[in-house]
Amino acid sequence: MRVEIPRLVIAAPASGCGKSTVATGLMAALSTTYTVQGFKVGPDYIDPTYHTAATGRASRNLDSWMLSHDQVKATFARAVVGADLAIIEGVMGLFDGYDGRSESGSTAQVAKLLRAPVVLVLDVRRVARSAGAMALGYRDFDPHLDLAGVICNQVGSERHARSVTEAVEALGLPVLGCIPRSEGLKIPERHLGLHTAIERPREAKAFLERAGELIARHVDLDGLLAIARRAPAFRVNEALLAPYEPPPRRIVRLAVARDEAFCFYYEDNLDLLRAAGAEIVFFSPLHDTALPEGVAGLYLGGGYPELYAGELARNEAMRDAIRKAHRAEMPTYAECGGLMFLTQGIVDLEGQRHPGVGLLPGYSQMHRRLKMGYRLVRACRDSLLLRRGEQMRGHEFHYSDWVARPPELSHAYEITSRRGEEARLEGVAHGNLLASYIHLHFGARPSLAARFVQACIQ
Repeated sequence: MRVEIPRLVIAAPASGCGKSTVATGLMAALSTTYTVQGFKVGPDYIDPTYHTAATGRASRNLDSWMLSHDQVKATFARAVVGADLAIIEGVMGLFDGYDGRSESGSTAQVAKLLRAPVVLVLDVRRVARSAGAMALGYRDFDPHLDLAGVICNQVGSERHARSVTEAVEALGLPVLGCIPRSEGLKIPERHLGLHTAIERPREAKAFLERAGELIARHVDLDGLLAIARRAPAFRVNEALLAPYEPPPRRIVRLAVARDEAFCFYYEDNLDLLRAAGAEIVFFSPLHDTALPEGVAGLYLGGGYPELYAGELARNEAMRDAIRKAHRAEMPTYAECGGLMFLTQGIVDLEGQRHPGVGLLPGYSQMHRRLKMGYRLVRACRDSLLLRRGEQMRGHEFHYSDWVARPPELSHAYEITSRRGEEARLEGVAHGNLLASYIHLHFGARPSLAARFVQACIQ
């Protein structure tokens, strides 16, 4: 299959340079005229919620460490059907990825896989001519990367804009915009990270409108489109698209938690579950009092249940419904926030304990230390998704620990984070319940979705 679509990667030297604001604002600005498909490099769940709100199309993750290179290209090819343009937001710094020895998992690697030109967002608050040195280093670090232009962010004045523009364009790189300092225009942060667009839709809409206006005013949209249109075609292995083909009919209903507290899902996971025969039925553990009618399986994704622990605790009817489903042996898969909710309770940063569903003994204890990073996963036993000994690549991101866990409880996985590091046991797999802090991308092994659906059918 040949893929031909204009596309751009928006990257930066590091996190905090304004990459997300520029990428999302660009999506918002161009979506007034074009059908734009958004993407996020890496395992991030928050930025895609803003992409989706800006474009009206579900944003996708492109992760070249968890997925094979061909799978990354297939994910892209599926998502851009019907779109006029693709905008890919990078992760961290342009060359940052799994480790310091390779480009694995980096924005640069994804850009090269997709043969996509890269536009670098430079935060120039504290530099002038040095902006040229920064651009030179990023252009020449990897000669196989198409670094096509620069956007200067946090510019202090017209004189400052002329200075940084002259320094960068002396290298032959075009400066496609100089965005003035706008400290108030960024996705709201908190101690656990950024707010999602799902949590605050009104504020998210206002942010997107302001970001779109800012980008349209200060960035050369025609110049960016010209760069995007020069991206050459590439080929995709069509066999990798087959697992996503829709079935003749839906054969089982699967309840998926989606609300302010539970909103961290890879869109490809849901697509693969649908292709395996599941009718996805969304519900809210926060606001609903019962599971959807006729469902035969339950998927509790990640999110921020700790921020809504009081509301979740007060919804006794929903917690009781999940307990009844478990007693009826309903297949249940819980990732990260889902695991937290299934424990006996969540203990917040103030030490207050909020009751959980209680399917898992012990508690989720919040703290300010972040556990984050890619993980190598080996299944300790058969479960809803994996068979004993099978290996996967996953990702971990949480500020809590499962404490007072009985030692006799069956672990789901043995995980390692880097070569040579000691493995540790994680999660729980027992009967029709699988719960873990590890996020898995079903696109790396589509049989996971088929196994989950088959368990629901049985």
